[in-house]
Amino acid sequence: MQISTRILFIEIKNSEYTFLVGENNEDNDFKLIYKNCIQTKGIVNNKIIDFELAYKSLKNNLHFIEQKFNFTFEETILILNNFECSISNFTGFKKLNGSQLTKENISYILNSLKSKINESEKHKTILHIFNTKYNLDKNQIENLPIGLFGNLYSHELSFFLINSNDFKNFNNLFNKCNLRIKKIILKSFIEGVNLINNNKDLDTFFKIKINRNNSELIFFENSALKFTQNFDFGSDIILNDISKITSLKKETIIKLISNSLLKINSPEECIEKKYFENANFRKIKKKLINDVAEARIQEIAELILLKNINLVGLPKKVRPVYLSIADQLNVDCFKKSYETTFSKNNFFLVKFIKEDLPSEFSLYHDASKIAHYGWQKEAIPITQDKQSLLARIFKSFF
Repeated sequence: MQISTRILFIEIKNSEYTFLVGENNEDNDFKLIYKNCIQTKGIVNNKIIDFELAYKSLKNNLHFIEQKFNFTFEETILILNNFECSISNFTGFKKLNGSQLTKENISYILNSLKSKINESEKHKTILHIFNTKYNLDKNQIENLPIGLFGNLYSHELSFFLINSNDFKNFNNLFNKCNLRIKKIILKSFIEGVNLINNNKDLDTFFKIKINRNNSELIFFENSALKFTQNFDFGSDIILNDISKITSLKKETIIKLISNSLLKINSPEECIEKKYFENANFRKIKKKLINDVAEARIQEIAELILLKNINLVGLPKKVRPVYLSIADQLNVDCFKKSYETTFSKNNFFLVKFIKEDLPSEFSLYHDASKIAHYGWQKEAIPITQDKQSLLARIFKSFF
């Protein structure tokens, strides 16, 4: 398939559009050549609440970009960031009684699982479906085992669904701008794919993003997105707690952290008088601030990972945890606490990652490849064509 020299990405996060333009040169090297974030009043919490306002924001910025590059975009890759999805994991079975596993057996399982989704989620639309596990006679197989002989075959799929009205609203919005949605992709999916592509032999892992005011957990199993969860707290909760307990202003705490607060010479060492400026000086131990931070980081780790009830069924084995913290000052000051806390029980191997500009280039390059060629474990690349569901499933397999 011919890849366009220019690719338009539109990312929607809460009430914000992010417009990005990527370009492939003659050597097929990808680079981002444009990025702009705007606020729109027509979208709140990733839902279109005022169609006309959302349309005007999209249309005006699209027109500006097309004028800038003297290029008319006919399609876009729509990326949904921090989007709440319904997630269902189903396993289908087929008795083989010693016979060979065929395409028809897979067809039977997939149709059965699809029927379950249609019955249980009547007001939802499938966004992504991933092949999570293939088991033949209780032995996990890496690839689809068509042609092998056995007695019992099981096939696990993970379904990610969005509200059907949201799906229709997005399509109508972009259609009104004469812009076809080539593919809708979850940002969490792209981020996981990016980690796999940049880390040899990586297929099962957690990624945890701690922003200032919110956090996100992403879990990949066997190179397939298995689970995501959003949280309404972030790293700012640590500074807020310190401020509440010490009665220090948040700005003062930031200054303290910026000046290597954690270099504590003794348990009795107090904050220097110079940090109080116009406020009354009080003896506050540096260790107290460190203890408050460690307690809050412990709570964050338990809510997101260590005691998350949604992860109870996972086997107890060592798994990599890629930890991304947006506030670099927070990382510099409390990195050891994060590492120790999230590595508790020796089941998790913490690796810090930084969301920098080069990684952003790589991320959207991966998004482009997913939109054009699909992903190895995505069972149904959702596109706007008229193929049947089953036809699209087998197109991705074969």
